[in-house]
Amino acid sequence: MPLAMVFLAVLPALALLGRLEWVAVWLYLALSLLCFALYWRDKRAAQRGGPRTPEARLLWLGVLCGWPGGLIARRLFRHKTVKQPFRLLFWCGTAANLALLGGWLYLRAV
Repeated sequence: MPLAMVFLAVLPALALLGRLEWVAVWLYLALSLLCFALYWRDKRAAQRGGPRTPEARLLWLGVLCGWPGGLIARRLFRHKTVKQPFRLLFWCGTAANLALLGGWLYLRAV
């Protein structure tokens, strides 16, 4: 969870320094909130036997900038923390998102 919190704090700093557009900051925040809400809803559905959110949807939303909210929700709700294939794919998606963001920031600086 500290990783996600630090990341979400660094984004506005990058925007203030002119290294990142504000739309990217808002995109990360919006998709993180959506991802957080979907994890919460899926945890409730798992407890109550209701319709679940497909894992692929949670993973893709994480790749598309929602991973900070997903990481916070996973820790807070203790949801999707034991299932090994999901954990591995979650971290691969997070790494892919960070690599793309890092590459984009690098190309902007050159």
